[in-house]
Amino acid sequence: MKTTLLSKENSSNENPLEQIRFTVIKLKRLKVHEEVDTLHLKNLKEEINSDGILKFAIAVDQVTNIILDGLHRFNALKELGCKEIPAVFVNYDSPHIKVKSWRDGWEITKDMVRTAGLTRRKLPSKTSKHLIRANGRLVHIFAIEKEVNFSLEELRRQ
Repeated sequence: MKTTLLSKENSSNENPLEQIRFTVIKLKRLKVHEEVDTLHLKNLKEEINSDGILKFAIAVDQVTNIILDGLHRFNALKELGCKEIPAVFVNYDSPHIKVKSWRDGWEITKDMVRTAGLTRRKLPSKTSKHLIRANGRLVHIFAIEKEVNFSLEELRRQ
């Protein structure tokens, strides 16, 4: 497993996420906290297979290995016979990471995400939306997911 620290520019030093860990990890080591949207998975799998590459890493909690963002990319690779996936690991306990729901009227907490990821009781698809504070603003966690452009053949190797 190759690990790299990614430095984020930050002149104010107020963001503890200025260094995040990037690695390629075995799919079997990761945990999911939400159910899959089968139509979205089918379309994404076809796109990734057609492109022959995975364009972006997923976001993962560094302590529990729970996928915070990229569940459908994870499942698409799994169905395409891949063994590994590029991931950006973050400290989920950081106050700079927030969780909200995509669903109207739903409240969600980090503890709910952890419980779902560590048990068989998954949350419904598209329940959690993870945000990260960057440059004083809350943005979707996708903003830190590194563009990787890994070939499927590379990710199928063990």
